[in-house]
Amino acid sequence: MDFFDFFRWDIIWNYRELYAKGLWATIVLTACGYIGGVIFGLLLGLGQVSTKKWIYWPAKIYVDVFRGTPMLVQLLLIHLAVIPTIFGSSLGWWVSGIVGLILNSAAYNAEIFRAGIQSIDKGQMEAARSLGLTHSQAMRKVILPQAFRRMIPPLGNEFIALLKDSSLVTVIAGAEILYVSKVVAGTYQRFWEPYLFAAFLYLVLTYAVTKLIAFIEKRVDINYNPRKKKERA
Repeated sequence: MDFFDFFRWDIIWNYRELYAKGLWATIVLTACGYIGGVIFGLLLGLGQVSTKKWIYWPAKIYVDVFRGTPMLVQLLLIHLAVIPTIFGSSLGWWVSGIVGLILNSAAYNAEIFRAGIQSIDKGQMEAARSLGLTHSQAMRKVILPQAFRRMIPPLGNEFIALLKDSSLVTVIAGAEILYVSKVVAGTYQRFWEPYLFAAFLYLVLTYAVTKLIAFIEKRVDINYNPRKKKERA
């Protein structure tokens, strides 16, 4: 009870609207970064299994560079150097944050796609080609659907990791959950309330994502039969 007496709930309540905006910003940043990262990562993953060196090496180098450097450094370079150099000025933390999350997530997703594709027996590709399918058709209709089932858990883990890593956008003044907590802490000079509440919000988000991933994983399981659940009921 002493802790609850010490904890000032009014601080959180007074900044509830700012926290709501920060929560929404975190969700949007993560969603945009992940969707873009999956699309770009798929292309990079396909590039890494390509037999053409001019496709393989750029994809390989990109993945190694972005996986081997901190996202914090990447965000600062994109926001303070890359975008201002290309466009003449900064385009704001939204653009820099989303671009940074996409580019970083793509590198990790590329490895997931590469590993998933290479986990499928080579005989599958040979059988598809023997049926008259082109390499791209075989990859799209035979290999990727099988690999996708195996990739759901690691892709889900990447989503959760990106959700937590979105807090790094605070270094470029991104108004997400952690940035709001810093503002509240600076205003009241109290740190328990804002940062514990930020941790609680991230925990709720990650828990919800975990349950969603488990549901998707169950639905794509080849042994899943929705009728069994109805029969038990």
